[in-house]
Amino acid sequence: MLKGGEGADVTFTVAGQSFLAHRCVLAARSPVFKAELFGMMNETLAQSIKINGMEPSIFKALLHFIYTDSLPDDRHAEDRHTEMQHLLVAADRYGVDRLMAMCEEKLCRSINVKTVATTLALAEQHHCVHLKRACLEFLSSRDVRQAVKETDGFRHLVASCPSVILEIFDKPPPLS
Repeated sequence: MLKGGEGADVTFTVAGQSFLAHRCVLAARSPVFKAELFGMMNETLAQSIKINGMEPSIFKALLHFIYTDSLPDDRHAEDRHTEMQHLLVAADRYGVDRLMAMCEEKLCRSINVKTVATTLALAEQHHCVHLKRACLEFLSSRDVRQAVKETDGFRHLVASCPSVILEIFDKPPPLS
């Protein structure tokens, strides 16, 4: 249905790229789409809806999940973590809880020194308790914390979620 577009009754435009979809499918999988497409919002009558603040590839992955209940597997390994972060944000934005949980689980498995700070900020901002716990556990080593402090992600974390910094540094180091 998604690939062929047969019977599609709404078009989404994301950064100039168009996506055909079916209102009923979207509404069945997302309470936000249900409200937008069948509620009192202006989009209920619109044939074309513009999506702001999202990359086309992320919206395409969101639609793929909504239609198939699976993550697309066409991602390159080096881009996977960042794309999972963006997909988690999209899942939260549209209330697709199962996708959010799947993204959170994948992110938990790909935490490293370069990604932990931005992932922790994301977990804090989107109330991902499991992901936050995994990041804090990763940061429990003094050596790791020192390396993370050198990253751009850490500067972003300090600026966007200063209260989390206290959690990182108040946590006692593990006993050997």
